[in-house]
Amino acid sequence: MLMDQSDALRLKLWGVRGSVPTPVQANLGCGGNTACLEIRTAEDQVIILDAGTGIRALGLAILQEFDGRPLKLDIFLTHYHWDHIQGLPFFGPLYRPDTQITLHAAESLGSIHERLHGQMVAPYFPVDFDGIPACVRFVEFDGSPIQAGGLRISSFPMNHPQGAFGYRMESEDGVVVYASDLEPGKADLDRVVREFAEGADTLIYDSQFTPEEYAGHRGWGHSHWREAALVANDARVKQLVLFHHDPAHDDRAIERIEADTRQLFENTCAGREGWSVEHR
Repeated sequence: MLMDQSDALRLKLWGVRGSVPTPVQANLGCGGNTACLEIRTAEDQVIILDAGTGIRALGLAILQEFDGRPLKLDIFLTHYHWDHIQGLPFFGPLYRPDTQITLHAAESLGSIHERLHGQMVAPYFPVDFDGIPACVRFVEFDGSPIQAGGLRISSFPMNHPQGAFGYRMESEDGVVVYASDLEPGKADLDRVVREFAEGADTLIYDSQFTPEEYAGHRGWGHSHWREAALVANDARVKQLVLFHHDPAHDDRAIERIEADTRQLFENTCAGREGWSVEHR
């Protein structure tokens, strides 16, 4: 973990896969865990984005790092589809009574407690959500910016079945925009994502499909690498990270997608588990 650079905004990817985990040999270069990102502020506050299966390894790393010290964590969810919450029951800090966790999600997506409680009840899980030892607080935001650990976090709606929200995270050290699980084609929301991505140091963008694959998957709520490059160029971002890789795309396929995207936006990288960057 990036713990030595205390004067920077730091980003680390713990899960980059879309839809379902894919722990097979051909995928392990990029990783098989579903969506989870970690942000560290200059004050070393831990901000977590989404709780796919990648959050399990993040939880283990946090417990080892803090080694018995009290924890205060903020988790921001884009939406409640399975691949973005399925790792939460296995997040180690949930089971420590000296952990304080604030869960954030858009009010329009429904009650956080009701949505998450449903996956931690019998017969689906042995620990009831209301019985976890950590102190859990719920914040359902209405679109107004939120301050968390020195970050100004703004949310924006995205075109996705049943709704989803992206995040723009700003500090004096840099700007990171997280826009996973969105589909192009609605002019107003296409404009919104460009406005919120404007000038970002790092844009993490849904690139599940190739343009050819997307033609047969309209309405699924995901984008493709060419649209990612268009958004990055239109919004004048510094770096584009391709994200939410399709379960059918192995490492070689993702490398080809990365290379194709670089023809349109040079500073592109495919999201890989363990990849990290710092902004100063």
